Amino acid sequence: MSLKTRRLAAWAAEVAIVFVSGLVPYGIGAFANTRSEFSRVPLNPVIGVIEREVSRPLALPVSYGNRNVSLPTNILWTIAAIAPLTFSCWQLYLLAKTGSTIPKRWFAVRVVSEQGTSPGLAAVLVREGIGRWGVPMSVAYILWRYSPAFPNLVILTGLAGIAILSEATGFSLKRNRRAFHDQIALTYTIDATKPFIPPNTGLKQSREQWNESDEEAAIASVVMSPDTIRRSGLWRWMVSNPSITLFSIALVSMTAVLGTLVGTQVYIQSQENNRTTEESNRKQFTELEKRLTPSSNASVEERQRTIMAMGTLNYSQATQFLVDLLAEETNPILLNTIQQALVNVGADAIPYLKRKNLQLATAVDTSSGNEQLKNQQELQVNQQAINKIIGTYSGQLLNVDLSRSKLSQTVSNPTAFFNLVLDKTNLWGMNFRGANLNQASFKNTRFRGPGSDGRWDTYDDWTADLRFASMKQANFTEANLSRVLLNKTDLSGATLNKANLSSARLLSANLSSAQLVGADLRGAILENASLTGADIGEAKLNDAEMFGAQLGRSIAIGTQLSYANLTKTNWQAADLSGAYLDHANLSSANLNATRLTNVILRSANLENASLRNADLSLADLQGANVAGADFQGAILSSSGQDPNEQFVQKPQIGVQSAVVKGVDFSQARNLDAKQLAYICTQGGIHPRCP
Repeated sequence: MSLKTRRLAAWAAEVAIVFVSGLVPYGIGAFANTRSEFSRVPLNPVIGVIEREVSRPLALPVSYGNRNVSLPTNILWTIAAIAPLTFSCWQLYLLAKTGSTIPKRWFAVRVVSEQGTSPGLAAVLVREGIGRWGVPMSVAYILWRYSPAFPNLVILTGLAGIAILSEATGFSLKRNRRAFHDQIALTYTIDATKPFIPPNTGLKQSREQWNESDEEAAIASVVMSPDTIRRSGLWRWMVSNPSITLFSIALVSMTAVLGTLVGTQVYIQSQENNRTTEESNRKQFTELEKRLTPSSNASVEERQRTIMAMGTLNYSQATQFLVDLLAEETNPILLNTIQQALVNVGADAIPYLKRKNLQLATAVDTSSGNEQLKNQQELQVNQQAINKIIGTYSGQLLNVDLSRSKLSQTVSNPTAFFNLVLDKTNLWGMNFRGANLNQASFKNTRFRGPGSDGRWDTYDDWTADLRFASMKQANFTEANLSRVLLNKTDLSGATLNKANLSSARLLSANLSSAQLVGADLRGAILENASLTGADIGEAKLNDAEMFGAQLGRSIAIGTQLSYANLTKTNWQAADLSGAYLDHANLSSANLNATRLTNVILRSANLENASLRNADLSLADLQGANVAGADFQGAILSSSGQDPNEQFVQKPQIGVQSAVVKGVDFSQARNLDAKQLAYICTQGGIHPRCP
């Protein structure tokens, strides 16, 4: 092979070693994560950090929050993160010290300095970090990031390939041009089997004896010798042009001084303006506060005007005063006016209202009798003010913190009734972590936004934080909760019909008795979640992670669970009629007494699953793995047959004989004689079949 071909082959081998070192343990770890026999542990936080840092520049969506994986997966994925870095450093070290990596030795390729020695660590870092990867990848990334193709990763891959190829030719159309990374590092890539003539020796060879590398070296001795570089540098120009140099230095110095003076003056003036504004607001607040004291004889109308005027002040003490006044006032007219003034203040009023909300919620829990009723009424008007601000500033409350706030009903007494209603609003980017939102209404509300770049499914998408929140019996009909954090959230009895929960994090969430009819849960994390008694009929749960989820007595008629991980799930007494479970992982799942009529189980993994007394009539088990599955009392034929006379001989009309055709029942457990007869006559595989 020619030197150029060998160089390309060596480079490809180097890249392959790095990629394979990460892909192999990652692939094995992904497989181990599907096995039921391994214990589950929280994902190594280092992996989470790496995932986020890689996803940010590539605009990949990332959901924060805890994630559980199997113990071997945790170890293997950690290795997959460390191994590529280790191999890269090892190859750079070999290249710096010997001029060759292992692949370069295989193909007799060597990198040398201008003196013909090993390049050294500094030159290698410049050669590889800046020349080979830094510059071409930066050019490709900038072109991709600010082009209409963003965030299409296929386009980025194509641009990166073109940039790397261009760099290898020295960003030139000329043949045999030295690669850019060799130019900036002052190195040469040569044939290790032939001697290298340093470019500064002045020796000449006949053209017939020159090889490709020697020709490059000879050219470089003329155009890139150290003497030439020194003579053509910036210092030589400065010495040759002293007047221009002095003028330039003086101009830069004067500009720096003037810039400093102007910047200082602007800063002083802005501080003075802030002090003046602060003093003016303080005086106005003092005057307005006097008009609202109990001793003032101001009329209700005058007090209303004063309250509204206070709401226009950009002054923190005024906002705090209005929040305190809201808790003390009893006049319904003035209460409404105070709430309107706080709405005028906007998001800046939320921290003060939240602080008062937490104080009042604690007071309600610790008081009794008339004192408790008074605290409940004060909490109600506080909740109403928060409700009005959120509804008014829909989509403009990014990073607003309402964590642990109580925004649910206070009492059942109609005189102190409150129900949070935020239908068709944008709550993306808000923090409701640990908040009490029981019985709230969020119909058609969006908890996720497109982010500052205006594009969906990118890294900067705005998502709400609903972790640990209590949202019992809340209404989320057709709400957008995609990629939202709902770990350990209590959604028992909630209505989530047709809601978008794709890729949402619902780790250990409580969805007992919830309504999820037609909901989109594709790719959602529902590990150890409770859906006991829930209705997930016609819901989309493709690719969902449901390891250890509890779905006993749930209704899953027509539910799509293709490729879902249902390892160790509990479906006892559930109705899965007509559900799609093809390619799903149901290993060690509890399917006792479940209704599985007309269910699609093609290529599903039912290893060690329990199917005792399950109704599998009309189920399609083609390609399924039933090794170790327990079929005691399971119904394999249609219910219309006489089990005594027609169990095998006369299957019900319309039953396809291929439902178990080709399925290997050799390792299935507790198959009785009638089940075996049915399996054998319908094309199943078992050692006892004739």
